[in-house]
Amino acid sequence: MGKKIEEKLLEAFQNRRYFDRKELLDFYRRYEPGVKEGTIDWRIYKLRSKNIIKPVKRGVYTISGKPDYLPQISSQQVKIARKITRHFNKIDYCTWSTEWLAEYTVNQAVNNILIIEVEKEFIDSVFFYLKDNVRSDVYIEADQKTLDFYVFESKDPIVVKKMITRSPVRKIKTDHSLIHIPTLEKMLVDLYADNKLFSHYQGSELRHIFEHAIQNYNINFTKLFSYAARREKENQLKAYLETHLRYLLDDIPYD
Repeated sequence: MGKKIEEKLLEAFQNRRYFDRKELLDFYRRYEPGVKEGTIDWRIYKLRSKNIIKPVKRGVYTISGKPDYLPQISSQQVKIARKITRHFNKIDYCTWSTEWLAEYTVNQAVNNILIIEVEKEFIDSVFFYLKDNVRSDVYIEADQKTLDFYVFESKDPIVVKKMITRSPVRKIKTDHSLIHIPTLEKMLVDLYADNKLFSHYQGSELRHIFEHAIQNYNINFTKLFSYAARREKENQLKAYLETHLRYLLDDIPYD
């Protein structure tokens, strides 16, 4: 019965971009009129664990037709991540490169910036450690002048910056190492919120990046807006999406 119900569920919702918990409850009650609401939460958990549905935001789901975003991690990132984790025991960090944005953008950037985010208490220590142990130019919490005259003119610069607490980060195993990278939701919010460091990805490029991400990858909007709130950009980001990309999000309630 379970397998058949799952097949019927896929048939019922496969052409829907999004559906909510109440719709799932109504679906199950067509076949099991006496099913309790509490049972639905367990069913949803099982559907998620089997990768049949994915959360879009709290109480809103989609059929798992889109993949999770998994970028190509360079050997340089792996080496730097190893250095950081070996030298700074149990440090919270994440690393990513603007090179990952190449698939999203129309115009290619002149250089690629490797970003290292660490806990506030370790910023100075990580900065000086990397300056002494890597060959690239390393900068710390770069201001506009430093960005314009040095970072954007450097070939493959590294920028060390503070990581927002409870940032959405995932751990990827590569080359027998665990490397901490931001989720796609975090990358999108950071691109929107930090228009100085990511000045080359604003305007039409930013709209194109969001459009490509939403159309091609699984996005958890609860995670997206929760992190935006931590960056004090939640309302602004919602207004931005409402203005520029509402046609992609018609079925998602923002509140």
